Amino acid sequence: MVELGVGALPICGPDERLKGMLTDRDIVVKAVAQGKDPAQCTAGELAQGEIVTVKVDDSAEHVMSVMSEHRIRRVPVIDGHVLVGIIAQADVARVMPDPQVGDLVGTVSEES
Repeated sequence: MVELGVGALPICGPDERLKGMLTDRDIVVKAVAQGKDPAQCTAGELAQGEIVTVKVDDSAEHVMSVMSEHRIRRVPVIDGHVLVGIIAQADVARVMPDPQVGDLVGTVSEES
């Protein structure tokens, strides 16, 4: 993550199917905050939970809806079963009108 300057990495199996996402927050909450050594944890141990994706031909509105509904800042994009990219909240901010971006940021950033 440091080398790539990213806050999330996809976890794919040998079949190229997305198995999960590992975020910087996963590492902090599930390892560091619990006194575990992140170097001794596997990606699978830290990246647990539901895998939420969008399809390569989904509309921008659908992508924003999925991000809002699941309160996620990044969503993997799949074509068939192959991971082809990740859309981040910042990507949405660059291309969507300000009111829509504000709604997304507000929803995703709300405290539970």
